[in-house]
Amino acid sequence: MVNAAGVRHWVKFHLRTEQGVENLTDDQAGGLISGDRESHQRDLYEATERGEFPSWKLFVQVMPEADAAGYRFHPFDLTKVWSKADYPQVEAGVLTLDRNPENYFADVEQAAFTPADVVPGISFSPDKMLQGRLFSYGDAARYRLGVNHHRIPVNHPHGARLVNSYHRDGAMRVDGNQGGVPGVQPNNFGRWTEQPAYAEPAQAVGATADRFDFREDDSNYYEQPGNLFRLMTGDQQQTLFDNTARAIKGARRETVERHVGNCAKADPACGEGVCKACEAIGAL
Repeated sequence: MVNAAGVRHWVKFHLRTEQGVENLTDDQAGGLISGDRESHQRDLYEATERGEFPSWKLFVQVMPEADAAGYRFHPFDLTKVWSKADYPQVEAGVLTLDRNPENYFADVEQAAFTPADVVPGISFSPDKMLQGRLFSYGDAARYRLGVNHHRIPVNHPHGARLVNSYHRDGAMRVDGNQGGVPGVQPNNFGRWTEQPAYAEPAQAVGATADRFDFREDDSNYYEQPGNLFRLMTGDQQQTLFDNTARAIKGARRETVERHVGNCAKADPACGEGVCKACEAIGAL
């Protein structure tokens, strides 16, 4: 995020369910899906129809730009979390689904999302997964829905009758296309003029994007998984052991042993539990 003074902060967005968190065992999931493979979508649809609108609270963690260079974890590694003790989660709003689509094709099948579409004040971090998605999501929408997919009502800004951009013409452009207004700048009509007020401060690519090579800068792969494991109850840990054993059964012995070793580096009890679960079902 970039504020009105041109100061950049790195931000993580969190949507936390207000419905609570519950999980199914493999057996429960198998029984449920075998009877109704659309169970999750049905539950969402029927709850919304009953007026039991699902909602999620939006929180943000805010890191000053300079902190990234010395933070104890690679801050742009999406497999890592920022400690809430270091950067508290600040409540920013609520997302509520308060109606079901009236026309599923128009409102859902034609929906297109890309992180490249931003509003002033929000821009892009050096997160390598994000950088890849900035072009690939838009490419997927152009392939699936056409070059003018942003003109489909579900994808068009609700508060703007006209969106000025250098993109014009193309297949299925049926809105008049701004008539004969020149699509070049400068022009005599005051259209498509530069707006330097919305420019963000430059990033030092060599010192920011290039610096964060997680293999060189961060070899701490086990602390956070260990912390998560230690937050689990005994029953949750046993479920983890059993699920892991079933999932890895059939892999080469060397692969299973390597995984058990990785679990032990996170927490010795985790490695021991996974090992015993694998032995119990013949996976090791």
